[in-house]
Amino acid sequence: MTLHVGIDVGGTFTDAVAVVDGRAVRGKAFSTKDVTTGILDALAVLQERAGLTEAGFFAAVDRFVLGNTIVTNAVDEQKYAPVGLLTTQGFRDTLRIARSARTDERDPHRMAAPPDIVERRRIVEVAERIDAHGEVLVPVTEAGIAAAVDAALAQGAESLAVCLLWSFRNPVHEKAVGQYLDKHCPDLPYTLSSTLTPVYREYERMVTTALDAAVKPLVASHFDHLAQELRRRGLRTRVQIMQVHGGFLSVEETGRAPISMFNSGPVGGVTGARLLGRRLGRRRVLTADMGGTSLDAAAILDDEFRLLPRAEIGGLPTSLTAVDIETIGAGGGSLAWVDGRKLLRVGPHSAGSAPGPACYGKGGSRPAVTDAALVLGLINPDYYLGGTVPLHTDRARDALRTHVAEPLGLTEDAAAQGVYRLATSQMSNALRKITVNRGHDPREFTLVGFGGACGLFAAAIAAEAGVQEVVVPRNAAVFSAYGLMHADSVFSAVRTSPWTMDQPAAVLDGEFAALEERAEAWFETEGIEEDRRELYREADMKFVGQIFEVTTRLPAGSFGEADKDALRERFVADYEEEFGAGTAWSEAEILLVNTRVRAVGRSEVQTTTGGDAAAGEERHVPGRREVLDPLTGERLEVDVHRGFGALGRAAGPCLLEEPDTTVYVPGGASVELTDGGDFLLRLADR
Repeated sequence: MTLHVGIDVGGTFTDAVAVVDGRAVRGKAFSTKDVTTGILDALAVLQERAGLTEAGFFAAVDRFVLGNTIVTNAVDEQKYAPVGLLTTQGFRDTLRIARSARTDERDPHRMAAPPDIVERRRIVEVAERIDAHGEVLVPVTEAGIAAAVDAALAQGAESLAVCLLWSFRNPVHEKAVGQYLDKHCPDLPYTLSSTLTPVYREYERMVTTALDAAVKPLVASHFDHLAQELRRRGLRTRVQIMQVHGGFLSVEETGRAPISMFNSGPVGGVTGARLLGRRLGRRRVLTADMGGTSLDAAAILDDEFRLLPRAEIGGLPTSLTAVDIETIGAGGGSLAWVDGRKLLRVGPHSAGSAPGPACYGKGGSRPAVTDAALVLGLINPDYYLGGTVPLHTDRARDALRTHVAEPLGLTEDAAAQGVYRLATSQMSNALRKITVNRGHDPREFTLVGFGGACGLFAAAIAAEAGVQEVVVPRNAAVFSAYGLMHADSVFSAVRTSPWTMDQPAAVLDGEFAALEERAEAWFETEGIEEDRRELYREADMKFVGQIFEVTTRLPAGSFGEADKDALRERFVADYEEEFGAGTAWSEAEILLVNTRVRAVGRSEVQTTTGGDAAAGEERHVPGRREVLDPLTGERLEVDVHRGFGALGRAAGPCLLEEPDTTVYVPGGASVELTDGGDFLLRLADR
């Protein structure tokens, strides 16, 4: 038996997918604060639907991939372990000064300092100094290290971040701190910036190092508990964790740099959407992942998702390379409320899985987006999660009346319609940010909408954003977990290596060769076979005098003098792809700042050949239901299709009911099944 498992832990639900000898099985469970319980509950659903005992299920698993929200939640909620920061003497306030508190906010009275990762009392200076060329000016001493460590621990630090000036040019002092900690504080988690992110820009490097150290104790406690429970149940294979850059690493590798797990679940969805777009022959794809807490949007251009070389995490700039995902607080559990100006708002706060939306009947009294959809008639209260979770329409109406309708002088139906339309508007704005704001025409894209809640909104989001074709995967409710199983192993090594075209090509080639040695060592450690290995050389480049860089991929193989012109041409093309035709200052000198090597171990994934156990091998069951059209405000009798596969094509307005998601097809649109069994919606021209 071959059994692969993918788990995506969201803010409200934990989604699970298993492929057992080519047959897909899927399930959901409510997420829990300890993470592990929710994962085990979802796995219990899988083993039941796979028809296996607990012992037989776990013993048969030969691939286990996990996307989780441990780091994402810690950053979003700013709930970090008490972290200390050791920095060069005279640079104690680098985090506080930041970028002079400059943000996109144009009103200086509203500018706010960035959120604190480290309390100032836990920031300790170390007497040492290395210059910009990597030369030691003031040697570090063991006594100086000991004094700094003791001072941070005395202030309650449970983890240490070490970020010394110019350590990316010469890490000798940071390594001395690491050796001291290994010897004298062996149980203390710590992060060295020269190991995690050896690149220039002191502030971003310090932010990244501090974030990593701040989440290390949290991650260790969660994964220790999870690993113990999985082993106790008989899991023998390694747990692999999705990373922010679009691939996964082993738990051991992740433990050394846990900040790379930020947004790991949503990255799985982008990976799955790329594969789906490839299968459907769509080269330009937008993703909309709407779960219980948020909507995550991304763009895939020519079969590649965009990677950001300086990802923003929790409102802070970092030096991490990450999949470009736009996230807003608009999900099924997002709360609707009225602000002090008597304006309707949706999100960013969420009801989560407990107490959840009011309709769950678990103690929630405030209305959420799910409550609005239920009142509109878009959700069948007796078939939510296949009928396993009954919904209470009366409680949804009460919550909407008390918190939205009465404060605004509206009927409950009008309040529900307003919540739906406002949530739709916010989500379509996220799509505009990654299309129109970057010079792309949304009409050229296909929207892949997934997540348990997206089927109700995908057509409306697409129509408002200007997209005319929508695909809702048949396994939309667990699509990110499905994508996780298809991700590759990825290792990225980067360092600042300033180089210009008038320098010898051999210098640059040597920098890449050194990084490739690290990548080859990683391949060996991970046991990745030769025929599944791929290496890519990338460079962060800019015109001299500019501040930020554009990432350019170099041709495979060694770099010689004859390759300089091709590199310049490729950089100019990438620059104009990012900023528009004619924007490149092609006469200016080019500065290559960072060299990067991406090592990819291609995954061996089962091909799904059988039916989906949770999709329900139901015969087509047609029905009718009255709904309030959320866009027009009309009351309509619409067709409801369950077991749509037997029908294959329908015109809107209608509803498609799956056990774990519902798709709303508005009037003027049509829906049909693709060859792979997914729902393809074509919208009316506007």
